[in-house]
Amino acid sequence: MVRIHEVVAYVVVGLFAVGWVWGLGARIVRRGPGDAYWRWLTAVQVTLGVEVLLGVILFVTGHRVDTGGSLSRVLHYVYGGLPILLLVYAHAIARQGNAAMIGLDPAKHIAPWVPFAWASFICFGLTLRALMTGLGVG
Repeated sequence: MVRIHEVVAYVVVGLFAVGWVWGLGARIVRRGPGDAYWRWLTAVQVTLGVEVLLGVILFVTGHRVDTGGSLSRVLHYVYGGLPILLLVYAHAIARQGNAAMIGLDPAKHIAPWVPFAWASFICFGLTLRALMTGLGVG
């Protein structure tokens, strides 16, 4: 089960990398990312949910991050859990279409995919760090 959790973690990190690069590319060419972007979002959310569920099952069954000190253990759980909260926040921003929620001009309307591109950029870093702390790297 630990190995499955590790493999799915690599997939999650890769999916978030695809999301932020895709969003950046859409911004550079000044077009929306297309309908496939929403399928990517579904895939990353389901995969992240499976990964967190695997992590919770491992935790409940007594498995703990055994690399590094107690700070590494805590950071592993924080880095692994924050992407869920960030995606919930991205959904709220996308639904409102209100840039004021992220500190921009309230009159400025943002495309629904933009919060997910930013969230995937941040989640890429968070999940990469969760993977690194879980593996005992850094």
